[in-house]
Amino acid sequence: MAGTAASPAGVVVITFVWPWLLILLPLPWLMWRLLPPAPVLQQAALKVPFLDDLGEAAAPVVSVSQRWSLWLAAIAWVCLLLAAARPQWLGEPLEQAVSGRDLLLAVDVSGSMQERDFVLNGQTVDRLTAIKHLAGEFIQRRSGDRLGLVLFGTRAYWHVPLTFDRKTVATLLNEAFIGITEDEPQTSIGDAIGLAVKRLQNQPADSRVLILLTDGANTAGELAPLKAAELAAAAKLKIYTIGVGADEMVVRGLFGSRRVNPSVDLDEKTLTAIAETSGGQYFRARSSEELAQIYSLLDQIEPVEKDRQYFRPQTELFYWPLAIAWLLSGILVLNRLRSL
Repeated sequence: MAGTAASPAGVVVITFVWPWLLILLPLPWLMWRLLPPAPVLQQAALKVPFLDDLGEAAAPVVSVSQRWSLWLAAIAWVCLLLAAARPQWLGEPLEQAVSGRDLLLAVDVSGSMQERDFVLNGQTVDRLTAIKHLAGEFIQRRSGDRLGLVLFGTRAYWHVPLTFDRKTVATLLNEAFIGITEDEPQTSIGDAIGLAVKRLQNQPADSRVLILLTDGANTAGELAPLKAAELAAAAKLKIYTIGVGADEMVVRGLFGSRRVNPSVDLDEKTLTAIAETSGGQYFRARSSEELAQIYSLLDQIEPVEKDRQYFRPQTELFYWPLAIAWLLSGILVLNRLRSL
């Protein structure tokens, strides 16, 4: 038994799986009281007449060694029953996700993601750094979903399998870098969607969601983005696409400054079609503030499960009393053999 549901206000306790076995504790005493004593075989060569005159005054004397043996046997019996009752240590309650949603993040790590057109905490950063920071906060809020991470450049790569461990997902996303999937990364949007569909098709889930972040167009891969979107719709995978990148930035050169559009390669038409085909929605993130607002909006569209359940980790303890019972039994056997 892996665990039991418990209130979050619970404390660390020790319980028994089969506590009814403890009613057998007085069994040896009852047998001693109710059953007739075993006959004692005596092979006396001589009969001493005067012992008959003592009558009941000649009561048997229990030696100290016999008393200790009785106590050891009693303790061994108690330990054996405790082990049979299966004591378990219950740890602190841990929050257990119950939403049944599988939520994947697909993050573009192609070369264009190193464009520094985002401002984060007053500093200019590249697009991937902004995504890492804001997606990390979004991940920590998703305490009802199984989360997974797909990275895609020239190839799509399953970076983090589905897990309830939000901290691990955020950590591995933060460790991603430009070109992690290929030496000269491009963008394979279709393959990223196809990989998500393939990995989720055999997973039972009430809801499947893919959040795809990219700043470009599909320039690599074997699967066309719209065909992948159709496969996602058939697999009941809803896709929210986010186009990342500013519309305008100032570039300084030898002949002065000029304004350019760093998102000229962003294929918003295809991203919109992907979202609509799968039943999702397309968003445009031109700044860190807009990206943060999109994540907040996604929290509303795909709300976190409100009803919490708690899981208490269990550790079996039966081997401790069982070991003591075996040890005491061994001592009794050795003591018996020495007295023969």
